[in-house]
Amino acid sequence: MNILIKIIYAIISVIVAIVWGLTLGGIVRKIYARVHGRYGPPIWQPFLDIIKSHGKRVSISHGIMFYLGPVFRFGGGLGTYLFIPVIYGSTVFANFSMAGDLLLVMYFIFFGQLGMALGAGEGGHPYSPLGIARGLSQMSTFELPFSLAVIAVAIQYNSLNITTIVAAQQGGILNWTLFTNPFAVIAAMISLLGMNMHSPFSLVLAPQEIPIGPPIEMNGSFLATLQTNRGLFGAAKLVLFMNLFFGGATNLPIMMIKTFLIYLVSVIIGASFPRFRPEQSFRFFLKWPTIIGIISIIFISYF
Repeated sequence: MNILIKIIYAIISVIVAIVWGLTLGGIVRKIYARVHGRYGPPIWQPFLDIIKSHGKRVSISHGIMFYLGPVFRFGGGLGTYLFIPVIYGSTVFANFSMAGDLLLVMYFIFFGQLGMALGAGEGGHPYSPLGIARGLSQMSTFELPFSLAVIAVAIQYNSLNITTIVAAQQGGILNWTLFTNPFAVIAAMISLLGMNMHSPFSLVLAPQEIPIGPPIEMNGSFLATLQTNRGLFGAAKLVLFMNLFFGGATNLPIMMIKTFLIYLVSVIIGASFPRFRPEQSFRFFLKWPTIIGIISIIFISYF
């Protein structure tokens, strides 16, 4: 009976995350449009896109793995979210955080991206291998400083349990990792820019070059699955960063405010800078954020 209740709570939590993630996506599109001098689509446009995509049918046939790509992608986003406590001290939004730790969450982050790469590899577009090579290469580079930041957090709180890490940051804003180990936060936030793939790290879709990628190759329910995962996975990453570095949240409004402000960092930088070339992006992540990540470990170990 207890596990059934946990499943019901998890379903409620996932629905809230998808709605909030898609809403954030709509807000960001509106912000970008205003920066470019346009009015922009309505905030609820991501929801309309999903409904429209579900109403279409697919007649093109690719390999099985091509259609499993969106499933793996959504599975990675779902797994990432379900093992993160969204609201500290909440029964409904605790998800299954008691059954996993930070390493499991990081594995699910990789799982969705690798699964989508395998799916794109069976697509019919000649530029799919180019997008896969760019995406996996950039993923490998931005995960290095992020992993160093996670190691620093694990050393600092002597735990890989996310709930324990959040609990250690309670009692005031000065207890947040942002103030107790700012080097880890800087390295992680730079890595988040790569995870969100806004400019200057928009290498996979590369909208300035040619309109290719999953939004073009996928359609119908497969595209709707990817669009849904964009909301869920986006919310999961923001909640994870909030828990690790910004004290977590004790209620839903605080969670929304913190995740919006964390996401706003990527939006501001994305609207301000042009896109890097692939080699520029790789060198950047392997240089400055990696050095800062190493400093964060040294800082928390000796100071």
